[in-house]
Amino acid sequence: MTVNKSKFVLIPGAGGMASYWHPVVAGLTAAGHEAVAVDLPGDDERAGLAEYRDIVLKSAADGDVLVAQSLGGFTAALVCELITPSALIFVNAMIPRPGETAGRWGANVGSAEARLAAADAGGYTREFDDAVYFLHDVPPEALDDGPERPESERIFDDVCDFTRWPDIPTRVLVGADDRLFPLGLQQRVARDRLGVEADIIPGGHLVALSNPRGVVEYLSAAAESAH
Repeated sequence: MTVNKSKFVLIPGAGGMASYWHPVVAGLTAAGHEAVAVDLPGDDERAGLAEYRDIVLKSAADGDVLVAQSLGGFTAALVCELITPSALIFVNAMIPRPGETAGRWGANVGSAEARLAAADAGGYTREFDDAVYFLHDVPPEALDDGPERPESERIFDDVCDFTRWPDIPTRVLVGADDRLFPLGLQQRVARDRLGVEADIIPGGHLVALSNPRGVVEYLSAAAESAH
């Protein structure tokens, strides 16, 4: 059977490091696809969502598969105002509504309450710690690209000025073990804001590092179904 090859444009979350996607890029490339991991200036207070959008648009065009991790959902919304991807895939993502800010998103969807409830149920600390909430399932060798870049405060105040989500195949992929945005929260947000049921694979918030094979298989299948 002939498999359609796709171009994937991968938007990172907070910090904007393209290296987050490198294991997935390698897997997609090995499968015959084209994959571009976009690097965003997360630590630059002069750069807002519009600047992030414009950087992504240097790599993205109509017909590409757009993939957004975490905070990258806000950038994806603006990108989709100017191009029409063949598919849009959120990965453990913040899915905005028009006019929302990333700074208000958590309160609007109840993410803090969901995080604390999951911590109590899972028996890990409520105190926010990278090792507990981001790295608990990430192999040490996956972090060889160095420490994560900090995200500027500017981006959390920028209004996500888009009209609506495009009428294209749209999917939400959730890491079952995400401690930052727990499974139930992401399922609810996907239903409420996109009208879709989330798909689930093993992995935490940084699922592209902890389960890159699962992400690659999911993205490849999603792109194939969009053709």
